[in-house]
Amino acid sequence: MANLKSLAKDTAIYGLSSIVARFVNYLLVPIQTMKFASTGGEYGIITNVYAYVAILIMVLTFGMETTFFRFMNKEGMDRKKVYSTVLRMVGTVGVVTSLIMLLFCRQIAEFLGYGNHPEYVIVMYLTVALDAFTAIAFAYLRCEHKPIKFASLKIANIGLNIVLNLVYFFGLPMLHLNPFNIYGDTFHYDVVWVFYINLFCSMFNLVFLNKELRGIKYGFDTKMCRQMWSYAWPILVMGIAGQLNQSLSQIMFPKVYPGANAMSELGIYGACIKIAMIMMMITQAFRFAYEPFVFSKVKDKDSKEVYAQTMKYYIIFTLLAFLVVMAYLDLLKYLIGESYWSGLRVVPIVMAAEIVFGVFFNLSFWYKLTDRTIWGAYFSGIGAVVLFIINLLLIPQFSYMACAWAGLIAYSVSMLLSYFIGQKYYPIKYPLRDIALYTVVAGVLFAGMMLPVENTWLRLAFRTVLLCLFVGFIFRKEHLGPMLAKLPVVGRFFK
Repeated sequence: MANLKSLAKDTAIYGLSSIVARFVNYLLVPIQTMKFASTGGEYGIITNVYAYVAILIMVLTFGMETTFFRFMNKEGMDRKKVYSTVLRMVGTVGVVTSLIMLLFCRQIAEFLGYGNHPEYVIVMYLTVALDAFTAIAFAYLRCEHKPIKFASLKIANIGLNIVLNLVYFFGLPMLHLNPFNIYGDTFHYDVVWVFYINLFCSMFNLVFLNKELRGIKYGFDTKMCRQMWSYAWPILVMGIAGQLNQSLSQIMFPKVYPGANAMSELGIYGACIKIAMIMMMITQAFRFAYEPFVFSKVKDKDSKEVYAQTMKYYIIFTLLAFLVVMAYLDLLKYLIGESYWSGLRVVPIVMAAEIVFGVFFNLSFWYKLTDRTIWGAYFSGIGAVVLFIINLLLIPQFSYMACAWAGLIAYSVSMLLSYFIGQKYYPIKYPLRDIALYTVVAGVLFAGMMLPVENTWLRLAFRTVLLCLFVGFIFRKEHLGPMLAKLPVVGRFFK
């Protein structure tokens, strides 16, 4: 019982810290889009570079976080040697590849489209190399059950990033200060300083994890290294394939879009999908709660029935979140600069894609529970291929709208493949009729929200009524009234 309580507490802290960190990081969006106009293309550069970063962090950690947990809990393993070996593996890869990058930085920058700004590539690569190295130290904190330090450092790092962005974009200009000529002679905001701030924040982690990083002194085990790599490479493949589904559009866009304003268009897309990140935060919270739940229920007789019901309630909740965002998009759009509002039409598509991705995540447990994880790589890989083809064919004609639809279609393909193949190996009777009914009702109400109502306040009121209709439908269909009536305090409103 004590172990379960400890697990619950740690899970809550890790989950909450992740959500808080994502929310705080979200504050960078209005700051940066307010100062970088969409026509300048600076936010498009940020969007593009961070898409590469998301892939690079997968490559430079090469599945070692998961591998670290596996080997730390193997019988007969020297835990100190495991930790030291993983640190040295990741650290060595980071140092060697950073040196190669520094030697060929101009050629790499030219290939990526930043031939005039190799500093973008240098700064962000060094940042990712540091983050990959400290990721193992953060994994060690989790392994040693130190969630408070883990969460504190994660949130403090994001907080420092916000503060330094505020200083750069608002503080120093208000005080008429230009240290080291960071704004140039014309007082122009340069995107490279956003990257320098990230590098500084990564160094902040390095300093405050110095105690944990001293574990590198316990040596290196060559045999263990080979065993770890055998275990890690399928995880690396699956991780890259999965991340490509989220980052490939932003990477491809500047190379495929024919116009001279490619970065401006990408910046609009990158800013507007941040509003849809609300759905990503919801699915992230769900993942933290659901992963330990699934593995704890696997031996129960009613486990499949529970999984089926969980899928239904996940879809209900995310459809509700979707309608909330759509109902109040006129208010949420102020989270980004006004010059980016032309791209708001991608928000419902990207949010729908996140819902589908959440369903795909739900379905993924059939191959995790049956030790057929290679299927995860297949599904993610096929999805990435679909994404690539659609982007290649349609971005030149439809700009960033092609990216939004490509993501939705790619996730849908992966989801459907996982469902039909999963029913063969691990059949679960999902309540498809109820799921379809909720989806259709939500779709009809969404269509109603899109009806033209000129007055903003009348439009918000009308959409609120439609949103309340969906809530009422949920309560009636799921018979939630009697259940909620049993709760203390809140229950009096349902009696």
